Formats: sequence, C-alpha cells, structure tokens
Amino acid sequence: MLYTAGKISRLGKVDDGNSAMDYDDEEISRKISINSSFHNYSWKKHDIYLIDTPGDDNFLNETLFATHVCDAAVFVTDAILGVKGQTIKFATMVAERNLPSMILINKMDRERADFSRTLGEIRESLPFKPVVMQIPIGAEENFRGIVDVLSGKAYHFEDGSKGTLKETAVPDDLADELTLYRENLMESVAETDDDLIEKFLEEGELTDEEILDGLRAGIAKALITPVCVCSALLNKGTAAFLDTINLYLPSPADRPAQIGTVPGSNEEAERKPSVDAPFSALVFKTMADPYAGRLTIFKVWSGELKGDSFFNATKNTAERFGQLYVLEGKEQKPVESAGPGMIVAVAKLKETTTGDTLCAANAPIVYEAPEALQPVISFAVSAKKGDEEKLFSTITKMLDEDLTLRLTREQQTKQVLISGIGKVHLEVVGSRIKKKFGVEMELALPKIPYMETIRGSARVQGKHKKQSGGRGQYGDCWVEISPLPGGGYEFVDQIVGGVIPQQYRPAVDKGIQEAMERGVLAGYPVIDVKIALVDGSYHNVDSSEMAFKIAGSLAFKKGAQEAGLVLLEPYMNMVIKVGKDHVGDVMGDLNSRRGKVMGMDSDAKSEIINAQVPMAEIQTYATDLTSMTGGLGSFTVSFSHYEEVPAQIAEKIIAERKNEE
Repeated sequence: MLYTAGKISRLGKVDDGNSAMDYDDEEISRKISINSSFHNYSWKKHDIYLIDTPGDDNFLNETLFATHVCDAAVFVTDAILGVKGQTIKFATMVAERNLPSMILINKMDRERADFSRTLGEIRESLPFKPVVMQIPIGAEENFRGIVDVLSGKAYHFEDGSKGTLKETAVPDDLADELTLYRENLMESVAETDDDLIEKFLEEGELTDEEILDGLRAGIAKALITPVCVCSALLNKGTAAFLDTINLYLPSPADRPAQIGTVPGSNEEAERKPSVDAPFSALVFKTMADPYAGRLTIFKVWSGELKGDSFFNATKNTAERFGQLYVLEGKEQKPVESAGPGMIVAVAKLKETTTGDTLCAANAPIVYEAPEALQPVISFAVSAKKGDEEKLFSTITKMLDEDLTLRLTREQQTKQVLISGIGKVHLEVVGSRIKKKFGVEMELALPKIPYMETIRGSARVQGKHKKQSGGRGQYGDCWVEISPLPGGGYEFVDQIVGGVIPQQYRPAVDKGIQEAMERGVLAGYPVIDVKIALVDGSYHNVDSSEMAFKIAGSLAFKKGAQEAGLVLLEPYMNMVIKVGKDHVGDVMGDLNSRRGKVMGMDSDAKSEIINAQVPMAEIQTYATDLTSMTGGLGSFTVSFSHYEEVPAQIAEKIIAERKNEE
C-alpha cells in the first residue's frame, strides 16, 4: 500500500527483513509483527493513517488497543490456508466495537490459492456479512486481473510492480459469476435500509448510485463487509484496493461523536470529529525509543493540537512537550499541528501513560480506555550474571510500555515472578532488555507454594533442658494442637496458677510460629492450626524467653507429627472460553490435569468452562491451550484455595524437596 501510493521507494518483504512496518530486531528475526507500527500515505487526495497490528496471540493486547482508536479495520486473509484462529479472535473484537471493516484475500498468485473456498470460510467463521467487491481473474500463476462487481468492468494488471490496472473485457467464464455476485451485492445492500429493501422487493433492481450510497452507509454501520483480492508480494490488486478504501471506508468525519464524561462526575460529554470542536485525544500506546526516550502515541478525536502543551484530564495535570511527530515506520516526522483522525506522538511526558485522555484545559473530558488483557503465564525471573538490580529496574521501565506485563514477588518461595500473555511474549521482553540495556534475563518455571497442615489432634510436651556449667536453660510446655480449617493460626493461652510465668508465654507462641514457617513434613509452611498452651513448668534461674521459644518449637514439631501431617497445594479458578468443536478436547485435558469442572456456560460465540485445577498442572497452559484450539481458546486464572495433594504425588514432592535441601 505504501509503495503503490509512493510513500516508500522500494517494496520491502517480511521474509527479507526489510518491510517498512516490521523494523524491530525481534520482528525481523521472528518474521512476525510484535508491536503495533504506524505509517500514513496519500492516495487521490485522501490521507490515510495505518496501524499494522500483530497477528500472534502473545501480542493480542496491541491489537485490542488499536481497535479502540481506528475508524475502520482491514483483515488480510490467506487464499491458501484460509481463515486462521487469530483472525476469528480479532474479528470478534472488531465486531464488538461495531467497527467498519474490509477483508482482503491475499496470496492469490500462490499454488493452491482458492478464492471460493476462502470466501466460504469467511462466511462460516467470521462475525461479518461479507459482500464480494472484486472477483479474481485466474488464480495461482495465472492470477492476472480483477472484475469490479459494482461497475461490472474487468481490469488486467499491467507489467511492473506498481499495481496499475488496464480496463479489459470481462472473461466469458466469469459472466455468470459476475451476475450472481452483483445480485448478492444488491440484496445485501438493500437489507441494510428499509427504503432500499422496499424498492428492491418491488422492482428487483437498484441503481448503481443507490448501491454505492447504500454500500457506504452499510459499511459505516458495520452491517456489511466488502471483500477484495490481491497478491501483495507481486503488488497486484493493491491500487484497486486503495481505491476501494477511499470509496467505501468512512473518514473520521463520517463516524459518530466520541462519548466521554466530565472529569469528577458521571455527566456525559461528547466531542464531534471536527477541527472546530475542543481538542481531545486518547493515549493508546507508550513505547521506549532509544533516541527520543519514552514516546506517547495518541489518536486525535476532535479539535486541533498546536503549540507545546495540553491537559491530561485522567491525571488532572498539565503536560508540556517539545515536538509533535507523525510516526512513519521507524522514522518520526515532525509536524506543526494535528487534527481529527491523525495518529501522532510526543516524547518525554512526565505523567501521561497509556489509557489517559488529553484535552484542552478549558474543555476537559475523559474517555473510557480499554482494559489491558490479564497475564496468564508466569516464570521465575533472575539475571544471568547476578546483576539483579539492573535487571529489575529495566523490567520496571518495560512495564510502562507493556500493560500485559507484571512483576511480583512470591513471599513463600522468595522468587520474583514475571507474568505475561505467553512464553514467546516473555522471551521477546528478555531479548529486548538484552539488546537495549545489556542485561540477560533468565526464565524458569516457578516453584509451587505448597503448604502443610494437620489432619488430627494431639497433646504433647515440649521440653528444653540444658546444663553446661553456670546458668542452664530450662523451658517446659504442654500444648494441645488441633486442625483449624481455613482459620490460619490461632494461639490460646490456657495456663492457670502461673505454672509458666506470663513473660514466657509469648515466647512459646513465637517458637511455634517460627516452627510452622519452617515446616515439618517437607519444609513448607504449616497453616490452619489451633494451639492451646495448657500446662508446663519453669526454673527460677535457668528459664528464659529463648528456652521457652525452643520448647514451643519442639512441642509443635512433635505434636504435628502425632496429629498427622499432609501436604496442600494451591488450586486455581480457571474460566476457559473455547468454540463448541474444542469443548471435548479441553475437558479431557482438564481431567488429565486433575482438574474439576465446576460448571459450563455459553455466550453467542463461545462455550465457557469454569474449572478448578492444581497450579502445578497449568504452568504452561497458555501454550497448551493454543495448541489444542488452534489459537481460538482463551482463559483467565485466579487463586481459589488449598487442597490436599494425593498421596503418590505428595511422596514425590517430599522426596524432591529433601533432595534439594
């Protein structure tokens, strides 16, 4: 598109690592888009701003945020492999936003390219009503032109790579197909408007002008989705596609007013996409630039931005900036002003982050920002050469740029965990940190925070007596130990008659708590225990707080053994969304992971499985679910409760723990 419009001087290729939009080192080496990237072009007096979004599940959040600021979406579908799982996910996002959209069937020049089959898949699997705007002339190596369904004219691709077209006669073998697709187009357009359907039913025909106007209106309301064809690699069909964008997709001025609220109230406010309206914009991406520092990228909804400052209504603060930029791939082009529909960036803002609303100080408004996707996979993170401080300060910088990244500390295991959307996501973060800051990040599966508890009750003595010349040590206590399901820990002082003086009883409690923290069975903390201090004795000279602390610790260890210790593991709540076709596979897989299905639900598009599964069994579930469902499944996870580990598994865990120690 950029090359055909004359914006760039050579046709880059992803496979060669020189495309205009995938310029990051990681994108070049992996041959996938990782970040949303930005560009613009002019075509026949229309200015178009492009956001190229990632197609990989690991970077879904980038696409989610882009859908909140675009006026329309273009889906590129493969004529050989058809509709992929991720495309269905993105299409659902776009449909939920009621965004106008188009579909471009690419790779028509490749072996096994099949227009009809791909169109059938689009109709079956995407939440759109597709209408064919272009019929391909030929396929595979014989792909040589298109027939425009609305005008009924045929065009051949001229030689060279500029994508130019030359009008020609409609091939005889496509005449019937053209009639069929034109009738389908007319009918689809008629169904979007009451007046048009009435005329169509009465006369069986609509004029070209009525179809054109109806198409524009139907696309703007996201009621119909045009389908075009091309070969991007040979640049065949691109010029016709640029014409189609100009002709049918709505400009910002054709879109409805943007609704927000007056800061500090629930009062609704709106901004029309006009230069005359007060300035307003939504920040939808923040990225670290090695030269410009932190770049804040936003879409201008209304008004015109000039000068060197604006008001951040979300943070209630004024911000100043140096230069306004339009992003063109990896380049930044300075501009003097920005109006509705433009995507622009400024550098080094102090307070502003992704999701904030920028506006004129005298006309404040706050727009609702999209919610970032929640991380679903965690790894223990450490620095390779022990440079922990530098690593964690670097990751903290990445958190501003990537809202799906989390950094937490697991208190029990003492590990620092980094969480994200998938393993590839976290590996990419690691690669970037190494390239930008020269520190290597190591990932390992996190330790499971197991716990221990008791099954029964016991009454035991803990006695610490030591004589080594001079003053000795003496502490003696009797405790009753019993289960306290879900209660954590409770200590009850039942001493009567002063058999243990008041000043030593808290030491018994402290000794027990320290022993609980260190564990008895396998060194994991003990929970849900009630302790009653019932009896004991002391020595006038040799007793001390330390002696009673040791006595408490001994009593607890002995009592826990007698009461019967068991190992507990954390269970997680999982809400898994999958298509009907994958329910059986996912349920079977959950059973193999010792999961318990708690119930099922469904919405218009998915089956929703609610389950509880041991944490130990789902550490790589994000990757596994993608494999099982072809990228169509998604899930959220949260802590549920602790439950006893089955005996056979517990034995292995205890043995491994003892080996570690």
